[in-house]
Amino acid sequence: MPADDGATSASQKPLLVLGKITEILDAFSLARPSLTLGEIQQATGLPTSTVQRLVTNMVAQGLLDRTGDQIRVGLRMAYWAAAARKGVDVLTIVNPVLREVRDATGETACFFREEQGYRVCVAMAETRHALRRDMYVGKLLPLHAGSAGRVLLAWDDGLAERTLSRPLEPITGTTVTDPEVLRELVAQTRKDGYAITTAEREDGSSGLAAPVFDSATELVGAIAVSGPTIRMPRARCEEWVDLLVGAAEQLTRTLGGRFPL
Repeated sequence: MPADDGATSASQKPLLVLGKITEILDAFSLARPSLTLGEIQQATGLPTSTVQRLVTNMVAQGLLDRTGDQIRVGLRMAYWAAAARKGVDVLTIVNPVLREVRDATGETACFFREEQGYRVCVAMAETRHALRRDMYVGKLLPLHAGSAGRVLLAWDDGLAERTLSRPLEPITGTTVTDPEVLRELVAQTRKDGYAITTAEREDGSSGLAAPVFDSATELVGAIAVSGPTIRMPRARCEEWVDLLVGAAEQLTRTLGGRFPL
């Protein structure tokens, strides 16, 4: 029996090491893509010597990248993520998350992508409230009005410049039509990591949106929640920022994506 116990203990060691490696990788997030050894140790609770040894080995294997004292998830992980994502239908990943957001907020959750200078709703989970916005899959909307459009512009410089170079038509009394004002709002969206808008595309409606990225840090689209301002005043939108940004981060992770620097 002692010999068997020893064999069992030895066979478990690789699993224990794998668990620790997973803990280290889980310490990184889209909000914290770069960490020091000390921050990894604090996040994992592993002994400092263990973190140092494993991080050194993970850097050597390409699982992590290290520049000075800053450590990031390595490009080898992105290569694997791309292989995992190949052939995956994005909408099969997006739809369950939209339903989760709809159920958590009670409002309509949508996923938008840019198509030919517009934003188009490619997936949605509609609110169960009788009072709702007019939205459906396939609907084309202007990029310069609304939270999802703001997000799509914020992470696509070329698209932003093309949009800002054209006349910005007023849709409501509060649509942003000054290119320089919109440029500043787009820059602020990129800094914040999300956008909140009110009555830009439709009077009496509000929206909150956040970006989703792929393994090449390219923008996949914007996840958004929207509804009547009477149910979604700005304060309520601000309360939902962590929820929606978390959903965007979940989608990015599932797609094997990375947040751009």
